[in-house]
Amino acid sequence: MRTRNVTVSLEEEVALWARLEAARRDTSVSRLLGDVLKQQMAREKRYEKAMRSALARAPFLTTDGRYLSRDEVYLSQGQVLDGVRVVSPFEASPGSLDDPG
Repeated sequence: MRTRNVTVSLEEEVALWARLEAARRDTSVSRLLGDVLKQQMAREKRYEKAMRSALARAPFLTTDGRYLSRDEVYLSQGQVLDGVRVVSPFEASPGSLDDPG
């Protein structure tokens, strides 16, 4: 693959770390930065591919447009929240919400 020369400005602490890390890896700062950027680019490509794949899937749950609150999600069925008995939306029939059961 063809390479291109670029100039980068680094904070002194970052430049020192890069020099030490490059020496530890027996490579140049230029090669180290190239490798780090290449790895980041590959991670982002994998993430974007996974996100596109996830968003392309058909929804597996249906809703009436109302999202559950955090408390509703984490409360066990039968517990009381603000004076209202919580029932599972997946198990409740329309008349069961009033049933003190």
